[in-house]
Amino acid sequence: MVKKPAPDTTRRSEKSRRAIYAAALALVGEVGYPKTTVEGIAARAGVGKQTIYRWWGSKADVLLEAFLDLGEQAAQAAGQEPYAIPDTGDLAADLKAVLRATVDELLDPRFEAPARALAAEGLVNDQLGREFVTKLLEPQLQLYVDRLRSAQDTGAVRPDADPRIALELFVSPLTQRWLQRTAPVSHAYTDTLVDYALYGLAPR
Repeated sequence: MVKKPAPDTTRRSEKSRRAIYAAALALVGEVGYPKTTVEGIAARAGVGKQTIYRWWGSKADVLLEAFLDLGEQAAQAAGQEPYAIPDTGDLAADLKAVLRATVDELLDPRFEAPARALAAEGLVNDQLGREFVTKLLEPQLQLYVDRLRSAQDTGAVRPDADPRIALELFVSPLTQRWLQRTAPVSHAYTDTLVDYALYGLAPR
């Protein structure tokens, strides 16, 4: 009698984890954060509620990790290392490239609906808002800080500029336009933001 191989628990766990990520992101986009529950995520993912609580402490933990994973998957699909801003020596080109990728992500239906739901909830839910900033936003902003400091080292950015403030010249307008839908976001728009931020509005 041929003995069957033991089940691959690693593969099974990864499949369940992916299903939970997808379910959490889909649900929060469809019904909003307050109505999203661990029970609902479990049912949609086809797993037991105890499976979720074995890996995460709350629905916020699930969603934040799902967002991190979504960003990593998008970066890998684009052939880029996750959480990295290129440093080709051309600051404008590097910033334009990463902001174009950000636009693509913001307009991706898989990302847009849950991102809007979490952003809205973060305005009224202090704990979620803090976690969203700490776990998702700040690590991404730090990449801009690092790239701008590198540009300062090469003389591409003046040495007295505060990178943390400087990055807001192109990141904040994009975020505001996307969140409030004041106008379309596009590659041309973010390219212009970079040009304005780096070269100013005075005649050259």
